[in-house]
Amino acid sequence: MRKSEQVLQALAAVIEAGLPAGAAFRRGGSLPARVPAGGLVILRDGDPGEPEVLLSPPTYVYQHRAQLEVLADGSNREAVFDSLCAAIGVALAGDRTLGGVCDWAEPEAPAPEELSEDGGEGMKAAVVPVVLHYATGDPLE
Repeated sequence: MRKSEQVLQALAAVIEAGLPAGAAFRRGGSLPARVPAGGLVILRDGDPGEPEVLLSPPTYVYQHRAQLEVLADGSNREAVFDSLCAAIGVALAGDRTLGGVCDWAEPEAPAPEELSEDGGEGMKAAVVPVVLHYATGDPLE
């Protein structure tokens, strides 16, 4: 398994395990028409970017930017949204190395938005970037 996939799977496991009861998690896919009452977090693989290359032996050091889409809907969407963001922060603070497959995982602050159709009350959403620092001996590994 490629190193980037190992890191993304470990990130998914840490985030999913840390979410509050009732929250849903998935990796990839389209935005749903309905968001569960406990909210939804979607992991997007993101972009590994250009690596820094160290020689002898060749080592490719990545700062991979994955994205967590946080979605909350309903009358208590503010509280659900805050609960999801806090849970993500706690989960990552508790395991910055994602079980040892990553050198460091660092979340960035979300920029919340209100998404609505036809001017009605909508859902609250944000992208939470997570920078994953890791190294591999081969960019295709």
